[in-house]
Amino acid sequence: MAKKFGGVINESIGFRQCLRKSSNDLTGKWNSSRCLSNASERGTVREDRRLRRSQTKVTTEVIAAAKKLKVIGRAGVGVDNVDIQAATNRGIVVLNAPDGNTISTAEHTIGMIMALARRIPQAHTSLKEGRWERKNFTGVEVNGKVLGVIGMGRIGTEVAKRMMAMNMTILAFDPFLTKERATKLGVRLVTLDELLTEADFITVHTPLTKETRGILNAETLRQAKPGVRIINCARGGIVEEDALAGAIEAGHVAGAALDVFVDEPPTNRRLIDLPQVIVTPHLGASTAEAQVNVAVDVAHEVSKVLQGEAFKNAVNMPTLRPEVMKILRPYFPLAEKLGLFISQLVEGRLERLEIEYSGEITEYDLTSLTTLVIEGLLRLSLNDEVNIVNARVLAKEKGLKISERKEPIDNDYSNKIQVKAHTDLGERVVAGTLFRKNDERVVEIDGYHFEVVPHGHLLIAPHNDEPGIIGQVGTILGKAGINIAYMQVGRKEAGGLAIMVLTMDNEIPSTVLKEIAGIKGVVNPRQVVL
Repeated sequence: MAKKFGGVINESIGFRQCLRKSSNDLTGKWNSSRCLSNASERGTVREDRRLRRSQTKVTTEVIAAAKKLKVIGRAGVGVDNVDIQAATNRGIVVLNAPDGNTISTAEHTIGMIMALARRIPQAHTSLKEGRWERKNFTGVEVNGKVLGVIGMGRIGTEVAKRMMAMNMTILAFDPFLTKERATKLGVRLVTLDELLTEADFITVHTPLTKETRGILNAETLRQAKPGVRIINCARGGIVEEDALAGAIEAGHVAGAALDVFVDEPPTNRRLIDLPQVIVTPHLGASTAEAQVNVAVDVAHEVSKVLQGEAFKNAVNMPTLRPEVMKILRPYFPLAEKLGLFISQLVEGRLERLEIEYSGEITEYDLTSLTTLVIEGLLRLSLNDEVNIVNARVLAKEKGLKISERKEPIDNDYSNKIQVKAHTDLGERVVAGTLFRKNDERVVEIDGYHFEVVPHGHLLIAPHNDEPGIIGQVGTILGKAGINIAYMQVGRKEAGGLAIMVLTMDNEIPSTVLKEIAGIKGVVNPRQVVL
Protein backbone atom coordinates (compact mmCIF):
# COMPACT_ATOMS: atom_id res chain seq x y z
CA MET A 1 0.00 0.00 0.00
CA ALA A 2 1.41 3.38 -0.97
CA LYS A 3 1.87 5.78 1.90
CA LYS A 4 0.84 9.40 1.74
CA PHE A 5 2.77 12.17 3.46
CA GLY A 6 1.65 15.76 3.08
CA GLY A 7 -0.28 14.87 -0.05
CA VAL A 8 2.72 13.27 -1.77
CA ILE A 9 2.46 9.61 -2.72
CA ASN A 10 5.57 7.53 -3.05
CA GLU A 11 5.41 3.89 -4.07
CA SER A 12 9.12 3.11 -3.96
CA ILE A 13 10.07 0.88 -1.03
CA GLY A 14 13.72 1.39 -1.85
CA PHE A 15 13.29 5.11 -1.54
CA ARG A 16 11.64 4.81 1.88
CA GLN A 17 14.43 2.58 3.14
CA CYS A 18 17.05 4.98 1.90
CA LEU A 19 15.20 7.95 3.31
CA ARG A 20 15.22 6.46 6.81
CA LYS A 21 18.99 6.86 6.76
CA SER A 22 18.69 10.54 6.03
CA SER A 23 15.80 11.43 8.32
CA ASN A 24 18.02 12.76 11.08
CA ASP A 25 20.82 14.11 8.93
CA LEU A 26 20.73 17.63 7.54
CA THR A 27 24.24 17.57 6.16
CA GLY A 28 23.39 16.14 2.78
CA LYS A 29 25.51 13.00 3.31
CA TRP A 30 22.34 10.98 3.01
CA ASN A 31 19.25 12.63 1.61
CA SER A 32 16.18 12.02 -0.48
CA SER A 33 17.75 13.40 -3.63
CA ARG A 34 20.60 10.90 -3.40
CA CYS A 35 18.12 8.10 -2.92
CA LEU A 36 16.19 9.17 -5.99
CA SER A 37 19.35 9.69 -8.00
CA ASN A 38 20.51 6.17 -7.25
CA ALA A 39 17.14 4.81 -8.32
CA SER A 40 17.27 6.80 -11.54
CA GLU A 41 20.69 5.48 -12.40
CA ARG A 42 19.25 1.96 -12.16
CA GLY A 43 16.38 3.01 -14.41
CA THR A 44 13.84 2.07 -11.75
CA VAL A 45 12.35 5.41 -10.77
CA ARG A 46 8.61 5.21 -10.17
CA GLU A 47 8.19 8.43 -8.21
CA ASP A 48 5.97 11.24 -9.40
CA ARG A 49 8.21 13.81 -7.76
CA ARG A 50 11.82 14.34 -6.90
CA LEU A 51 13.25 16.25 -3.93
CA ARG A 52 16.93 17.13 -3.98
CA ARG A 53 19.66 19.14 -2.32
CA SER A 54 22.42 21.02 -4.07
CA GLN A 55 24.88 18.23 -4.87
CA THR A 56 22.70 15.78 -6.76
CA LYS A 57 22.55 16.37 -10.50
CA VAL A 58 19.21 15.80 -12.21
CA THR A 59 20.43 15.28 -15.75
CA THR A 60 18.69 14.58 -19.03
CA GLU A 61 19.36 10.87 -18.46
CA VAL A 62 17.89 10.94 -14.96
CA ILE A 63 14.78 12.74 -16.21
CA ALA A 64 14.39 10.27 -19.08
CA ALA A 65 14.53 7.33 -16.64
CA ALA A 66 11.80 8.81 -14.45
CA LYS A 67 8.77 8.06 -16.62
CA LYS A 68 6.16 9.23 -14.11
CA LEU A 69 7.99 12.34 -12.92
CA LYS A 70 5.78 15.41 -12.59
CA VAL A 71 7.74 17.73 -10.36
CA ILE A 72 11.32 18.30 -9.21
CA GLY A 73 11.73 20.16 -5.94
CA ARG A 74 15.01 21.80 -4.96
CA ALA A 75 15.40 22.33 -1.23
CA GLY A 76 17.21 25.63 -1.68
CA VAL A 77 17.61 28.35 -4.30
CA GLY A 78 20.08 27.35 -7.00
CA VAL A 79 18.83 24.98 -9.69
CA ASP A 80 21.92 24.86 -11.90
CA ASN A 81 22.20 21.14 -11.04
CA VAL A 82 18.90 20.47 -12.78
CA ASP A 83 18.61 20.22 -16.54
CA ILE A 84 15.82 22.79 -16.73
CA GLN A 85 15.34 22.46 -20.49
CA ALA A 86 15.00 18.67 -20.32
CA ALA A 87 12.45 19.00 -17.52
CA THR A 88 10.54 21.68 -19.40
CA ASN A 89 10.45 19.60 -22.58
CA ARG A 90 8.87 16.78 -20.56
CA GLY A 91 6.38 19.13 -18.92
CA ILE A 92 7.93 18.64 -15.49
CA VAL A 93 7.58 21.49 -13.01
CA VAL A 94 10.86 22.53 -11.36
CA LEU A 95 10.43 24.22 -7.98
CA ASN A 96 12.88 25.77 -5.58
CA ALA A 97 12.62 27.19 -2.07
CA PRO A 98 14.06 30.70 -2.30
CA ASP A 99 12.75 32.01 1.00
CA GLY A 100 13.81 29.43 3.56
CA ASN A 101 17.55 30.16 3.54
CA THR A 102 17.39 33.90 2.87
CA ILE A 103 18.35 35.05 6.35
CA SER A 104 21.02 32.38 6.80
CA THR A 105 22.75 33.34 3.56
CA ALA A 106 22.44 37.06 4.29
CA GLU A 107 23.96 36.57 7.74
CA HIS A 108 26.80 34.50 6.29
CA THR A 109 27.49 37.26 3.77
CA ILE A 110 27.65 39.84 6.55
CA GLY A 111 29.99 37.59 8.52
CA MET A 112 32.23 37.31 5.45
CA ILE A 113 32.23 41.10 4.98
CA MET A 114 33.30 41.65 8.57
CA ALA A 115 35.87 38.86 8.50
CA LEU A 116 37.31 40.26 5.29
CA ALA A 117 37.43 43.82 6.63
CA ARG A 118 39.15 42.84 9.89
CA ARG A 119 41.18 39.86 8.57
CA ILE A 120 39.75 37.70 11.33
CA PRO A 121 40.49 34.24 9.82
CA GLN A 122 44.14 35.13 9.15
CA ALA A 123 44.62 36.52 12.65
CA HIS A 124 42.90 33.48 14.14
CA THR A 125 45.20 31.06 12.30
CA SER A 126 48.29 33.05 13.27
CA LEU A 127 47.44 33.06 16.95
CA LYS A 128 46.47 29.37 16.90
CA GLU A 129 49.92 28.66 15.51
CA GLY A 130 51.50 30.45 18.45
CA ARG A 131 52.29 33.83 16.92
CA TRP A 132 51.33 37.30 18.18
CA GLU A 133 51.31 39.45 15.07
CA ARG A 134 49.01 42.40 15.71
CA LYS A 135 50.76 44.69 13.26
CA ASN A 136 50.20 42.23 10.39
CA PHE A 137 46.42 42.24 10.65
CA THR A 138 45.38 45.85 10.55
CA GLY A 139 41.90 45.96 9.07
CA VAL A 140 39.44 48.58 7.87
CA GLU A 141 36.11 49.78 9.23
CA VAL A 142 32.91 49.26 7.29
CA ASN A 143 31.50 52.40 8.88
CA GLY A 144 31.16 55.11 6.27
CA LYS A 145 32.18 52.80 3.43
CA VAL A 146 30.25 52.11 0.21
CA LEU A 147 28.79 48.64 -0.34
CA GLY A 148 27.90 47.69 -3.91
CA VAL A 149 25.20 45.02 -4.13
CA ILE A 150 24.86 43.23 -7.47
CA GLY A 151 21.39 41.68 -7.41
CA MET A 152 18.72 43.07 -5.09
CA GLY A 153 16.63 39.96 -4.67
CA ARG A 154 15.67 38.52 -1.31
CA ILE A 155 19.20 37.94 -0.04
CA GLY A 156 20.71 41.09 -1.52
CA THR A 157 17.93 43.15 0.05
CA GLU A 158 18.46 41.61 3.49
CA VAL A 159 22.22 42.22 3.27
CA ALA A 160 21.61 45.84 2.27
CA LYS A 161 19.20 46.46 5.14
CA ARG A 162 21.62 45.10 7.72
CA MET A 163 24.69 46.87 6.41
CA MET A 164 22.82 50.19 6.35
CA ALA A 165 22.48 49.72 10.10
CA MET A 166 26.31 49.70 10.18
CA ASN A 167 26.35 53.09 8.44
CA MET A 168 27.31 51.83 4.99
CA THR A 169 26.07 53.57 1.85
CA ILE A 170 24.39 51.03 -0.42
CA LEU A 171 24.68 51.09 -4.21
CA ALA A 172 22.43 48.63 -6.03
CA PHE A 173 22.79 47.24 -9.53
CA ASP A 174 19.76 45.25 -10.61
CA PRO A 175 18.11 45.64 -14.06
CA PHE A 176 14.75 44.62 -12.57
CA LEU A 177 14.77 46.95 -9.57
CA THR A 178 12.59 50.03 -10.04
CA LYS A 179 13.60 53.49 -8.85
CA GLU A 180 10.55 53.55 -6.59
CA ARG A 181 11.52 50.27 -4.95
CA ALA A 182 15.14 51.40 -4.57
CA THR A 183 14.01 54.61 -2.87
CA LYS A 184 11.79 52.66 -0.51
CA LEU A 185 14.70 50.37 0.42
CA GLY A 186 16.99 53.33 1.00
CA VAL A 187 19.54 52.33 -1.66
CA ARG A 188 20.88 54.19 -4.68
CA LEU A 189 20.13 52.50 -7.99
CA VAL A 190 23.19 52.70 -10.25
CA THR A 191 24.70 51.21 -13.37
CA LEU A 192 27.29 48.48 -13.10
CA ASP A 193 30.00 50.95 -14.15
CA GLU A 194 29.00 53.36 -11.38
CA LEU A 195 28.98 50.59 -8.80
CA LEU A 196 32.43 49.38 -9.82
CA THR A 197 34.03 52.80 -9.60
CA GLU A 198 32.45 53.84 -6.27
CA ALA A 199 32.13 50.71 -4.11
CA ASP A 200 34.63 49.83 -1.37
CA PHE A 201 33.04 46.39 -0.98
CA ILE A 202 31.14 44.48 -3.72
CA THR A 203 28.86 41.56 -2.91
CA VAL A 204 27.02 39.52 -5.55
CA HIS A 205 23.56 38.04 -5.04
CA THR A 206 22.31 36.89 -8.44
CA PRO A 207 21.52 33.47 -9.87
CA LEU A 208 24.06 31.99 -12.27
CA THR A 209 22.74 32.73 -15.76
CA LYS A 210 24.32 33.46 -19.11
CA GLU A 211 23.93 37.16 -18.29
CA THR A 212 25.56 36.94 -14.84
CA ARG A 213 28.26 34.37 -15.55
CA GLY A 214 31.59 36.15 -15.23
CA ILE A 215 30.02 39.52 -14.49
CA LEU A 216 33.11 40.24 -12.38
CA ASN A 217 35.88 39.47 -14.84
CA ALA A 218 39.28 40.89 -15.77
CA GLU A 219 37.75 43.88 -17.53
CA THR A 220 35.17 44.80 -14.87
CA LEU A 221 37.65 44.27 -12.05
CA ARG A 222 40.02 46.74 -13.73
CA GLN A 223 37.16 49.26 -13.63
CA ALA A 224 36.70 48.70 -9.91
CA LYS A 225 37.89 51.14 -7.28
CA PRO A 226 41.48 50.39 -6.16
CA GLY A 227 41.46 48.51 -2.87
CA VAL A 228 37.98 47.08 -3.40
CA ARG A 229 37.01 43.89 -1.56
CA ILE A 230 34.88 41.21 -3.28
CA ILE A 231 32.36 38.91 -1.58
CA ASN A 232 30.56 36.01 -3.31
CA CYS A 233 28.09 33.91 -1.36
CA ALA A 234 25.79 33.38 -4.36
CA ARG A 235 26.99 30.93 -7.05
CA GLY A 236 30.37 29.93 -8.37
CA GLY A 237 31.07 31.33 -11.83
CA ILE A 238 29.61 34.78 -11.24
CA VAL A 239 33.14 35.88 -10.42
CA GLU A 240 35.90 34.69 -12.75
CA GLU A 241 38.33 33.05 -10.34
CA ASP A 242 41.57 33.52 -12.29
CA ALA A 243 40.71 37.13 -13.05
CA LEU A 244 40.07 37.78 -9.36
CA ALA A 245 43.34 36.08 -8.40
CA GLY A 246 45.22 38.23 -10.90
CA ALA A 247 43.61 41.42 -9.60
CA ILE A 248 44.56 40.53 -6.03
CA GLU A 249 48.12 39.60 -7.01
CA ALA A 250 48.43 42.95 -8.81
CA GLY A 251 47.29 44.78 -5.68
CA HIS A 252 44.22 46.30 -7.34
CA VAL A 253 41.78 44.22 -5.28
CA ALA A 254 42.53 44.19 -1.55
CA GLY A 255 40.96 40.83 -0.84
CA ALA A 256 38.02 38.50 -1.34
CA ALA A 257 35.65 36.35 0.71
CA LEU A 258 34.23 33.38 -1.15
CA ASP A 259 31.68 30.77 -0.14
CA VAL A 260 31.08 29.34 -3.63
CA PHE A 261 33.29 28.15 -6.47
CA VAL A 262 33.11 27.04 -10.09
CA ASP A 263 34.10 23.53 -9.02
CA GLU A 264 33.01 22.26 -5.63
CA PRO A 265 35.18 21.15 -3.98
CA PRO A 266 37.40 23.79 -5.67
CA THR A 267 40.29 22.70 -7.83
CA ASN A 268 41.74 26.14 -8.55
CA ARG A 269 44.24 26.61 -5.73
CA ARG A 270 45.68 29.82 -7.17
CA LEU A 271 42.89 31.91 -5.70
CA ILE A 272 42.32 29.97 -2.51
CA ASP A 273 45.96 29.99 -1.50
CA LEU A 274 46.26 33.79 -1.60
CA PRO A 275 46.61 35.19 1.94
CA GLN A 276 44.15 38.00 1.12
CA VAL A 277 41.37 35.49 0.41
CA ILE A 278 39.10 33.90 3.00
CA VAL A 279 36.94 30.93 2.06
CA THR A 280 34.18 28.71 3.39
CA PRO A 281 32.85 25.46 1.86
CA HIS A 282 29.45 26.67 0.57
CA LEU A 283 28.00 27.32 4.02
CA GLY A 284 25.59 30.13 3.14
CA ALA A 285 22.49 28.06 3.83
CA SER A 286 24.09 25.70 6.32
CA THR A 287 22.16 26.53 9.46
CA ALA A 288 19.79 24.23 11.25
CA GLU A 289 16.98 26.71 10.71
CA ALA A 290 17.55 27.11 6.98
CA GLN A 291 17.77 23.38 6.34
CA VAL A 292 14.42 22.81 7.98
CA ASN A 293 12.81 25.84 6.34
CA VAL A 294 13.77 24.94 2.76
CA ALA A 295 12.80 21.29 3.21
CA VAL A 296 9.37 22.21 4.57
CA ASP A 297 8.82 24.91 1.94
CA VAL A 298 9.63 22.70 -1.04
CA ALA A 299 7.65 19.75 0.34
CA HIS A 300 4.55 21.94 0.67
CA GLU A 301 4.87 23.26 -2.88
CA VAL A 302 5.51 19.81 -4.38
CA SER A 303 2.40 18.54 -2.60
CA LYS A 304 0.38 21.41 -4.11
CA VAL A 305 1.57 20.54 -7.63
CA LEU A 306 0.52 16.91 -7.27
CA GLN A 307 -2.86 17.84 -5.82
CA GLY A 308 -3.63 20.36 -8.55
CA GLU A 309 -3.51 23.36 -6.26
CA ALA A 310 -1.97 26.76 -6.93
CA PHE A 311 1.76 26.75 -6.24
CA LYS A 312 4.65 29.19 -6.35
CA ASN A 313 8.41 29.31 -6.96
CA ALA A 314 8.37 27.41 -10.27
CA VAL A 315 11.58 28.28 -12.11
CA ASN A 316 10.47 27.02 -15.53
CA MET A 317 7.09 28.73 -15.78
CA PRO A 318 5.69 32.19 -15.09
CA THR A 319 5.44 33.12 -11.45
CA LEU A 320 3.03 35.83 -10.31
CA ARG A 321 3.03 37.92 -7.20
CA PRO A 322 0.12 37.01 -4.88
CA GLU A 323 -1.68 40.30 -5.52
CA VAL A 324 -1.40 39.82 -9.30
CA MET A 325 -2.40 36.17 -9.05
CA LYS A 326 -5.60 37.21 -7.27
CA ILE A 327 -6.53 39.46 -10.20
CA LEU A 328 -5.54 37.15 -13.08
CA ARG A 329 -6.43 33.72 -11.69
CA PRO A 330 -10.16 33.97 -12.60
CA TYR A 331 -9.07 34.36 -16.25
CA PHE A 332 -6.95 31.18 -16.29
CA PRO A 333 -9.80 28.77 -17.22
CA LEU A 334 -11.12 31.21 -19.81
CA ALA A 335 -7.72 31.58 -21.50
CA GLU A 336 -7.30 27.81 -21.73
CA LYS A 337 -10.83 27.34 -23.08
CA LEU A 338 -10.31 29.98 -25.77
CA GLY A 339 -7.25 28.09 -27.00
CA LEU A 340 -9.18 24.81 -26.96
CA PHE A 341 -12.17 26.47 -28.66
CA ILE A 342 -10.24 27.91 -31.59
CA SER A 343 -8.29 24.68 -32.10
CA GLN A 344 -11.61 23.05 -33.03
CA LEU A 345 -12.60 25.80 -35.44
CA VAL A 346 -9.48 26.09 -37.57
CA GLU A 347 -8.79 24.23 -40.79
CA GLY A 348 -5.45 23.73 -42.47
CA ARG A 349 -1.97 24.07 -41.07
CA LEU A 350 -1.67 26.44 -38.16
CA GLU A 351 1.00 29.09 -38.78
CA ARG A 352 0.47 32.00 -36.43
CA LEU A 353 -1.40 32.83 -33.25
CA GLU A 354 -2.24 36.39 -32.24
CA ILE A 355 -3.53 37.08 -28.73
CA GLU A 356 -4.93 40.50 -27.94
CA TYR A 357 -5.77 41.61 -24.41
CA SER A 358 -7.87 44.66 -23.71
CA GLY A 359 -9.05 46.43 -20.60
CA GLU A 360 -7.76 46.70 -17.07
CA ILE A 361 -5.74 43.46 -17.10
CA THR A 362 -3.30 44.98 -19.60
CA GLU A 363 -1.59 46.66 -16.63
CA TYR A 364 -0.09 43.29 -15.70
CA ASP A 365 2.31 40.73 -17.13
CA LEU A 366 0.01 38.41 -19.07
CA THR A 367 2.58 35.75 -19.97
CA SER A 368 0.75 33.16 -17.91
CA LEU A 369 -2.53 33.76 -19.76
CA THR A 370 -0.80 33.47 -23.13
CA THR A 371 0.78 30.20 -22.06
CA LEU A 372 -2.62 28.84 -21.06
CA VAL A 373 -4.09 29.80 -24.44
CA ILE A 374 -1.26 27.89 -26.14
CA GLU A 375 -1.80 24.88 -23.89
CA GLY A 376 -5.50 24.80 -24.77
CA LEU A 377 -4.68 25.16 -28.44
CA LEU A 378 -2.36 22.13 -28.43
CA ARG A 379 -4.28 19.89 -26.07
CA LEU A 380 -6.37 17.97 -28.59
CA SER A 381 -3.38 17.10 -30.75
CA LEU A 382 -0.90 16.34 -27.96
CA ASN A 383 -3.18 15.17 -25.13
CA ASP A 384 -1.22 14.66 -21.89
CA GLU A 385 2.07 15.60 -23.51
CA VAL A 386 1.30 19.29 -23.21
CA ASN A 387 0.87 21.37 -20.05
CA ILE A 388 1.56 24.91 -18.92
CA VAL A 389 5.25 24.07 -18.39
CA ASN A 390 6.11 22.92 -21.91
CA ALA A 391 3.37 24.54 -24.00
CA ARG A 392 5.59 27.26 -25.41
CA VAL A 393 8.42 24.83 -26.12
CA LEU A 394 6.13 22.49 -28.03
CA ALA A 395 4.60 25.39 -29.96
CA LYS A 396 8.06 26.54 -30.99
CA GLU A 397 8.99 23.03 -32.09
CA LYS A 398 5.96 23.08 -34.34
CA GLY A 399 7.06 26.36 -35.87
CA LEU A 400 4.06 28.23 -34.50
CA LYS A 401 4.63 31.99 -34.28
CA ILE A 402 2.97 33.63 -31.30
CA SER A 403 2.41 37.34 -30.72
CA GLU A 404 0.82 39.18 -27.80
CA ARG A 405 -0.78 42.63 -27.99
CA LYS A 406 -2.38 44.88 -25.39
CA GLU A 407 -5.10 47.52 -25.80
CA PRO A 408 -5.69 49.36 -22.50
CA ILE A 409 -9.27 50.33 -23.39
CA ASP A 410 -12.13 48.17 -24.63
CA ASN A 411 -15.35 49.93 -25.53
CA ASP A 412 -17.58 46.98 -24.69
CA TYR A 413 -16.00 45.06 -21.80
CA SER A 414 -13.86 45.81 -18.77
CA ASN A 415 -11.52 43.03 -19.90
CA LYS A 416 -11.38 40.84 -22.98
CA ILE A 417 -9.13 38.13 -24.43
CA GLN A 418 -9.18 37.71 -28.22
CA VAL A 419 -7.44 34.82 -29.96
CA LYS A 420 -6.82 34.88 -33.72
CA ALA A 421 -5.46 31.78 -35.42
CA HIS A 422 -3.91 32.02 -38.89
CA THR A 423 -3.65 28.91 -41.07
CA ASP A 424 -2.68 28.31 -44.68
CA LEU A 425 -6.42 28.29 -45.43
CA GLY A 426 -7.48 31.45 -43.60
CA GLU A 427 -8.08 32.75 -40.09
CA ARG A 428 -10.52 32.22 -37.23
CA VAL A 429 -11.20 34.47 -34.25
CA VAL A 430 -12.71 33.84 -30.85
CA ALA A 431 -12.92 36.19 -27.88
CA GLY A 432 -14.08 35.88 -24.29
CA THR A 433 -14.56 37.77 -21.06
CA LEU A 434 -15.81 37.42 -17.49
CA PHE A 435 -19.18 39.00 -16.67
CA ARG A 436 -18.71 38.56 -12.98
CA LYS A 437 -15.93 37.04 -10.90
CA ASN A 438 -16.06 33.60 -12.54
CA ASP A 439 -18.85 33.94 -15.12
CA GLU A 440 -17.09 32.99 -18.38
CA ARG A 441 -18.51 34.01 -21.73
CA VAL A 442 -17.46 33.67 -25.35
CA VAL A 443 -18.46 37.03 -26.76
CA GLU A 444 -17.14 36.85 -30.32
CA ILE A 445 -16.69 34.24 -33.03
CA ASP A 446 -15.24 35.47 -36.33
CA GLY A 447 -16.56 38.99 -35.78
CA TYR A 448 -20.05 37.88 -34.71
CA HIS A 449 -21.16 38.74 -31.18
CA PHE A 450 -22.62 36.32 -28.64
CA GLU A 451 -22.83 35.62 -24.93
CA VAL A 452 -22.07 31.90 -24.93
CA VAL A 453 -21.13 29.91 -21.85
CA PRO A 454 -17.98 27.95 -22.88
CA HIS A 455 -18.95 24.58 -21.49
CA GLY A 456 -20.10 21.23 -22.80
CA HIS A 457 -20.98 20.42 -26.42
CA LEU A 458 -21.44 23.36 -28.76
CA LEU A 459 -22.57 23.40 -32.39
CA ILE A 460 -21.09 26.31 -34.35
CA ALA A 461 -23.04 26.56 -37.61
CA PRO A 462 -22.46 29.43 -40.05
CA HIS A 463 -25.47 29.74 -42.36
CA ASN A 464 -27.34 32.00 -44.72
CA ASP A 465 -29.77 34.22 -42.84
CA GLU A 466 -32.87 32.70 -44.40
CA PRO A 467 -36.14 31.41 -42.96
CA GLY A 468 -36.31 27.72 -42.07
CA ILE A 469 -32.59 26.87 -41.67
CA ILE A 470 -32.56 27.03 -37.88
CA GLY A 471 -35.73 24.91 -37.83
CA GLN A 472 -34.12 22.25 -40.03
CA VAL A 473 -31.12 22.03 -37.70
CA GLY A 474 -33.43 21.68 -34.70
CA THR A 475 -35.44 18.97 -36.42
CA ILE A 476 -32.34 16.89 -37.22
CA LEU A 477 -31.08 17.18 -33.65
CA GLY A 478 -34.53 16.31 -32.26
CA LYS A 479 -34.82 13.17 -34.39
CA ALA A 480 -31.37 12.12 -33.11
CA GLY A 481 -32.54 12.55 -29.51
CA ILE A 482 -30.21 15.48 -28.85
CA ASN A 483 -31.70 18.20 -26.68
CA ILE A 484 -30.81 21.86 -27.26
CA ALA A 485 -30.11 23.57 -23.94
CA TYR A 486 -29.36 27.06 -25.27
CA MET A 487 -29.33 28.79 -28.65
CA GLN A 488 -27.93 32.08 -29.85
CA VAL A 489 -27.67 33.58 -33.32
CA GLY A 490 -25.28 36.30 -34.38
CA ARG A 491 -25.54 38.25 -37.62
CA LYS A 492 -24.10 41.43 -39.10
CA GLU A 493 -26.90 42.23 -41.49
CA ALA A 494 -30.28 40.81 -42.45
CA GLY A 495 -30.07 38.28 -45.25
CA GLY A 496 -26.30 37.89 -44.98
CA LEU A 497 -24.20 35.23 -43.32
CA ALA A 498 -25.12 34.43 -39.73
CA ILE A 499 -23.78 32.03 -37.11
CA MET A 500 -25.92 29.93 -34.80
CA VAL A 501 -24.40 28.58 -31.61
CA LEU A 502 -26.27 25.73 -29.97
CA THR A 503 -25.43 24.25 -26.59
CA MET A 504 -26.40 20.56 -26.43
CA ASP A 505 -26.89 18.23 -23.49
CA ASN A 506 -24.83 15.53 -25.17
CA GLU A 507 -22.38 14.93 -28.00
CA ILE A 508 -23.41 15.17 -31.65
CA PRO A 509 -22.54 11.98 -33.55
CA SER A 510 -20.53 12.49 -36.73
CA THR A 511 -23.43 11.15 -38.80
CA VAL A 512 -25.76 13.80 -37.40
CA LEU A 513 -23.17 16.54 -37.93
CA LYS A 514 -22.82 15.38 -41.54
CA GLU A 515 -26.58 15.58 -42.00
CA ILE A 516 -26.60 19.15 -40.68
CA ALA A 517 -23.78 20.03 -43.09
CA GLY A 518 -26.01 18.81 -45.91
CA ILE A 519 -28.68 21.45 -45.23
CA LYS A 520 -28.75 24.02 -48.04
CA GLY A 521 -27.39 27.30 -46.70
CA VAL A 522 -25.38 25.78 -43.82
CA VAL A 523 -21.63 26.38 -44.21
CA ASN A 524 -19.12 24.02 -42.62
CA PRO A 525 -20.70 23.40 -39.18
CA ARG A 526 -18.34 22.46 -36.34
CA GLN A 527 -18.79 20.77 -33.00
CA VAL A 528 -16.73 22.27 -30.17
CA VAL A 529 -16.31 20.31 -26.95
CA LEU A 530 -15.20 22.23 -23.85
